[in-house]
Amino acid sequence: MAGMRNVLVAAMIVTSALVAPGSVAAQTPSATRHSGVLPNGTTWIADVPAPWNGTILLYSHGYDPSPANPPRNAPDPATAGALLARGYALAGSSYSRAGWALGTAARDQRDTLRAVAGLTGAPRHAIAVGSSMGGLVTGELAEFPGVRLDGAVATCGLMGGGVDLLNYQLDGAHAVAGLLLRGQSLKLTRFESAAEATATAQRMVDALDQAQATAEGRARVALITSLFLEPGWVPGQPNPSPDDRQTRQAGQYRNLRSILPFILPARYDIEQTAGGNPSWNTGVDYRGLLAESGRLGFVSDLYRQAGADLNGDLTMLTRTADVKADPAAARWMASTSVLSGRLAIPVLTMHTTDDNLVPVEHEDEYAEDVRMAGAGGLLRQSYAAHPGHCTFTTAELVAAVETVHRRVDTGGWGTSTRPARMQALAESLGLGSAAFLEFRPQGFTGDRRPRQ
Repeated sequence: MAGMRNVLVAAMIVTSALVAPGSVAAQTPSATRHSGVLPNGTTWIADVPAPWNGTILLYSHGYDPSPANPPRNAPDPATAGALLARGYALAGSSYSRAGWALGTAARDQRDTLRAVAGLTGAPRHAIAVGSSMGGLVTGELAEFPGVRLDGAVATCGLMGGGVDLLNYQLDGAHAVAGLLLRGQSLKLTRFESAAEATATAQRMVDALDQAQATAEGRARVALITSLFLEPGWVPGQPNPSPDDRQTRQAGQYRNLRSILPFILPARYDIEQTAGGNPSWNTGVDYRGLLAESGRLGFVSDLYRQAGADLNGDLTMLTRTADVKADPAAARWMASTSVLSGRLAIPVLTMHTTDDNLVPVEHEDEYAEDVRMAGAGGLLRQSYAAHPGHCTFTTAELVAAVETVHRRVDTGGWGTSTRPARMQALAESLGLGSAAFLEFRPQGFTGDRRPRQ
């Protein structure tokens, strides 16, 4: 969910003829830079190439708690350059605040699109694009009827929503506390400061390191990382085979170890924004969670090899689960940070198969929400075989945009989102490698919402 780098488009030459009140414009050989400030303090930027193909891509960036809070209009400079070269205009905002900005982010993006269109003229098409937390923002934009958007691309997105995000992370943290730090005082929610959250994360990392040194400890780490939905593939390493349980376990451990120092301070920020703790685990059956994750057999094998008692550990976790949500905070999160699935425009999601920060299981939850809302015909989902969060290639990102652009132009998906078709398109762009594949994620285990 980390914020993406700001897009820089060469040296800028001020051109007052393109400046609207309260904005600054600058020109490069390939694009004109516009910028401005919305009434609520949100800053925005837009780059318009020459020639322009008439389509604006409205980019929603990921979670960034840094105070600077700059606007972004693309996932990274290489993708920005490739999209500008294909004639797309790029627009995006800072949102009105840093960090968990879901209270205003979708509105900030809609207002940014209006501001940019006021300078460029009405676009032929407008497509929302987002990464990580920005994928969730893009999902929200796709549910607003009447907004001047024609399609959406949500990449590595938090499509399960904010409530379920914190619920599955709480499940994993509860397992760390119960299995590795039993009898110690360890706060899992309602941190009083970012420093307290950071210190808690370090205690968890230290406990994981100690447990990883023994067979019984590794079995328990496998249970913990499975509740966190951690993949076994680590960036920079070969993808372990499904039968290589030891390598998979080590990969899950390394992936969890790398994200704990990020997600616990992020919880503090989210709770501050929501006005309390929006997550809970009271009444949760941890055996059921593990079975739903598709990893019960994997964890059972490691427990059996270590001579440890999986049933006893799962029973203890179920018995001691007692975290309750703060009702007002849960209501705020449900009203600002959860998708209904009621799509108003076509949406293509894209996720890496082994995302350690925003697990690919989010896509299963989102697909279920969309199906239950009766909008399944508008949604297509694609996957790329990579480890890590938002580690798409430029070719994959541009292929996703081009696929949705064609859907908007033609009015139908056809076979355009089949992995082989997207792979062929990506390879034809001359932008490097791609790794689209047929894939179906396991169930998302954080969902506690009542179904209608």
